[in-house]
Amino acid sequence: MEIKIPRTEEERLRKELETRADFDAMRMKRYLAMPDLSRTHGSPLNEIVERVKALPVFKGFDDIEIPEIVPSSISFDLFDFSPTHPARSTSDTYYVDKENILRTHDTVFWYYYLNHPEIKERIAKGESMGALCYGKVYRKDEIDRRHMNVFHQMGGWFLAPDSQPLGIEDLKDALSQVVKSVFGDSTIFRFNPDTFPYTDPSLEVEVGVTGAAAQAAGSEWIEILGGGIPKASVLKKMGITGYHGWAFGFGLERLAIIGTEVPDIRLLWSDDERVKKQLRLGQKFVEVSKYPPVVRDISFIVQKGFVPNNYFDLVRDVADDLVEQVALIDTYENADKLGEGNVSYAYRVTYRSVDRTLTNDEVNALHAKLEKATSENFSAKIR
Repeated sequence: MEIKIPRTEEERLRKELETRADFDAMRMKRYLAMPDLSRTHGSPLNEIVERVKALPVFKGFDDIEIPEIVPSSISFDLFDFSPTHPARSTSDTYYVDKENILRTHDTVFWYYYLNHPEIKERIAKGESMGALCYGKVYRKDEIDRRHMNVFHQMGGWFLAPDSQPLGIEDLKDALSQVVKSVFGDSTIFRFNPDTFPYTDPSLEVEVGVTGAAAQAAGSEWIEILGGGIPKASVLKKMGITGYHGWAFGFGLERLAIIGTEVPDIRLLWSDDERVKKQLRLGQKFVEVSKYPPVVRDISFIVQKGFVPNNYFDLVRDVADDLVEQVALIDTYENADKLGEGNVSYAYRVTYRSVDRTLTNDEVNALHAKLEKATSENFSAKIR
């Protein structure tokens, strides 16, 4: 069954965003308007979703689509995030207002699923049930070839009455099918213990990789999936008792990058037909052209309390997708030279387009714009 959760409250919040012209609102509107690649035909992210949905272990599972703007209380409080968990910080999460955020993890579908009228009826009858959810999530993050602040997740879970035997081995069987469906039956993978706020016990799945994938990751093992047994305390806060089950979630980009060996996450969003036709799972990506990087350094003095993730957002605002990486190369504190409570930061900004050669004049203009925005938005003194 397809379940689409009403978005009445989200529509109201989006309309409020439309009336705002501050930097935070402008960037959130831009992120919300980006396409959902997990539902875009031809994208390897959509290919992963369709492969997973077709697995026998998920036969009969519901397909649930949830809002992209959710209350922070649902995202954090109901899922046992501690009061001091970094995800609650404005340096990690996009707050639409004091109570609502751009969703940071798709596991919030648990709440919406359990509160759907038809699912409540099934629970009252003591039926077992499963669901899959996928789509965009948003987290403030660094800028490099493997990370974006807008990305995609897919999650699923299965619930059954306590009287029905169910445990971690059932989850391992489901995840084994997921891994093989994406990477092939001969894929080497392993399970390791892990920790999540809302499952116990918890585990991760790592796949063995070689060649370019191993070189990029700096390891022959890459974590791709997480899962576990939903805590009874979490289920109880969502209004359900007498049930147990298993659950999992993963980032679609991570699997797509491994499955295609694409060298830059930005390419997954490309409209270049030479790129798009290569983005197929199991097909090694061959760069259509290696456009040269243009490197510029920026150094500035700011007050203590400067948040790098907020700065990366500013870089995205100024240069959009023309920045490949922003790397910290130096921090310096000296009250006598810089003034009390001040810190100097130096970043190396690598400008590179995925579809054309950038000129020095173009980069110089962009970098000057970044220096000006840095000064204006962070009260920074450019060095």
